[in-house]
Amino acid sequence: MMKITPVVKQLLIINIIFFIGSQLVPASEHFLALFFPENPEFRVWQPITHMFMHGGFAHIAFNMFALYSFGSTLEHFWGGKKFLFFYISCGLGAALINFAVNYYFYQDAMNVLISNGFNKTQILQLISQAKIDPRWNDLLSISQLQHLYDAYTGAVIGASGAIYGLLVAFAFMFPNAELGIMFIPIPVKAKYFVPIYMLLFDGFFGIFGSSLMGIDSGIAHYAHIGGAFFGFMIMWYWKKNQFNNNRWN
Repeated sequence: MMKITPVVKQLLIINIIFFIGSQLVPASEHFLALFFPENPEFRVWQPITHMFMHGGFAHIAFNMFALYSFGSTLEHFWGGKKFLFFYISCGLGAALINFAVNYYFYQDAMNVLISNGFNKTQILQLISQAKIDPRWNDLLSISQLQHLYDAYTGAVIGASGAIYGLLVAFAFMFPNAELGIMFIPIPVKAKYFVPIYMLLFDGFFGIFGSSLMGIDSGIAHYAHIGGAFFGFMIMWYWKKNQFNNNRWN
C-alpha cells in the first residue's frame, strides 16, 4: 500500500477538522455549505469551503478513503502543486456544473410563474418557508416544483466532486490497474470500473432514479458528474499538450 503523500495528508486533516467542527457547531453549515447564488445564505467562499464539509461519518469515510487510495498515487507521480491544482479544479468544476443544472431548473419554473402574473419576491418568500401557492399546481408539474424548491433551498457539501475527478485521472493514468469491488470477488480494471460505476450510480440511479422509481437520495449527482467531467477535460488537455512524450504511452 502506497505511503500517504504530503498534500493528501493535509487535505485529510483539513477535512477531518471541518467535520469535527461541523458536528460541534451544526450552524456552521449555513456559512460553509454551498447554497444557490440567489439564496440569502450564499457566501463567496462557499465554492471552496463546501468541499471540506460532509453530512455524516459514512460520507466523509468514503471520500477520505478514496482520497487516500487514489490521491496518494496521483500526487506521487504529479507532485504536490499539480495534484492540488487538479483536486481543487475538479471540486470547483463540480460546483459549477451543479449550479448550471440548478439554474436551468430554477429559471424554467420561475419563468412560467412570472409569465402568469406571480411576483418573484413573493415566490421566493414562499419557497423559503417551504410553502407553495396552490395555483402553482395548475402551471407546474410536481417535478418542476420539486426542482425549483431544491435548487433554491438546497445546500451542497462534500469532496465527492473532487474525488470523482481523481477517479477519472486514475483510470486515465492506470487504465489496466485492477480494482477490488466489495461483494464482487473478481478485480475489475480501472478503465471499466470507473465509467461503469459513474453510469450506474450517477447516471441511472442518480438522474433517472427519482423520476422512474421515486428515489430521492439527496445526493448531488450532477456535482459528481461535473467533477468527473472537469477531471476528464483536464487530463485530456494535459495528455494532448504536455505529456505526449512522457508516461502516457
